[in-house]
Amino acid sequence: MAEWDLTSRMGQYLDRHLVFPLLEFLSVKGIYDEHELLKGKLDLLSNTNMVDFAMDVWKSLYPDQDVPDSKTDISFTFESHQRPLGMYLGLVQKRQEVVGQLKFLQAECEPIVKIFEDPEVARQIQSTRDGRQLFDYLARNHGFESKMVDTLYDYAKFQYECGNYSGAAEYLYFHRVLVPSDDKNAMNSLWGKLASEILMQNWDPAMEDLNRLKDVIDGSTFTNQLQVLQQRTWLIHWSLFVFFNHPKGRDMIIDLFLYQPSYLNAIQTMCPHILRYLTTAVICNKRRRTVLKDLVKVIQQESYTYQDPITEFLECLYVNFDFDGAQKKLRECETVLVNDFFLVACLEEFIENARLFIFETFCRIHQCISISMLAEKLNMTPDEAERWIVNLIRNARLDAKIDSKLGHVVMGTQAVSPYQQVIEKTKGLAFRSQMLLHNLDKRKGKEDQDSVPHWGAQDVGF
Repeated sequence: MAEWDLTSRMGQYLDRHLVFPLLEFLSVKGIYDEHELLKGKLDLLSNTNMVDFAMDVWKSLYPDQDVPDSKTDISFTFESHQRPLGMYLGLVQKRQEVVGQLKFLQAECEPIVKIFEDPEVARQIQSTRDGRQLFDYLARNHGFESKMVDTLYDYAKFQYECGNYSGAAEYLYFHRVLVPSDDKNAMNSLWGKLASEILMQNWDPAMEDLNRLKDVIDGSTFTNQLQVLQQRTWLIHWSLFVFFNHPKGRDMIIDLFLYQPSYLNAIQTMCPHILRYLTTAVICNKRRRTVLKDLVKVIQQESYTYQDPITEFLECLYVNFDFDGAQKKLRECETVLVNDFFLVACLEEFIENARLFIFETFCRIHQCISISMLAEKLNMTPDEAERWIVNLIRNARLDAKIDSKLGHVVMGTQAVSPYQQVIEKTKGLAFRSQMLLHNLDKRKGKEDQDSVPHWGAQDVGF
């Protein structure tokens, strides 16, 4: 199961707080050794202010050890752990420092919080689009100062590091409204707000923040194009949380990843493993069948850099027309989906649509198909398969009938409509006619030129 796990690749492009849900999922699935996962969690927590969480992980990891009181307490060892010993020591002392810093920042932000609690200020924030105008209003009526904006950002970031994502999202919203786009913390504020909404599972606000951040990245004037590529790569990975939870996410992931060249280029350059998620979204989206051709082309182009059972399933089916291979890959797809944090909820829908793809492609190639053979491949009884096939034929609008006596699906001859034949035969007619007319005009002009005396141009109407 660990063979197809992408957590280590994904984690490179995620904020450490966004990695925790992935590790919790892996812990439930039992793919890796639990002891190693706990070490990974403790490593991630070392640079956050979630000290209580770190203490709980410590107790689970070392049940026979007391939580260290200070950095001088080194009476125990981390068996073969690679991180510096001092990094994990002094959790009790660190908790005291975090609480003290939190109280200090709360006192610093108390006047700012009171300003934003004013109903008139809240109304101004909702109605004013211009951050400079809002800042002038607050300065004029409430004594707001420019340094308060930085204090607000510091408090929001501290709240985020403590795991208080609702507080962080609220203060980062105020910060975003007040600062100009070229502020030193403007981009960090947008990323922090998006992460907070994701971790609170507020998918509508998260989608708004995702689109806002995308607009800023696409409209930015970074002098270094590598920075733009990095920003887009991070956005691609963070967006998976939103796209696979928001009702409109399945359509938006296709539009962004497949049909916006800058993001498709980022995927092909930096993270071809994202093709797993794009492919799953296409297979599960019955309304976007027309994109299959474009997706298969991309999968073929990147097959030398990345392959997994999900991408190989489409390759077997639509490139090699290998139905046995597609069935084998479909069984492997089930293992991949059930152990992927983002895709586990798509399992039933994916399998159903993948079977439909196999059946439709098979029917378009073969004249007569055994229902029992299809039932065996689709893991159904013959009666269930017959009912399922009847519905699929109806929905797929195939010219076919079922011979229940012989247990066959008999495909009709799918003649091309006369209209389509006319379109195909006359597709190049207009171009060929224009070329013929051009050649005739050219020849006629040459003949006229040869018949006109060079000294009498005025005689022919010049």
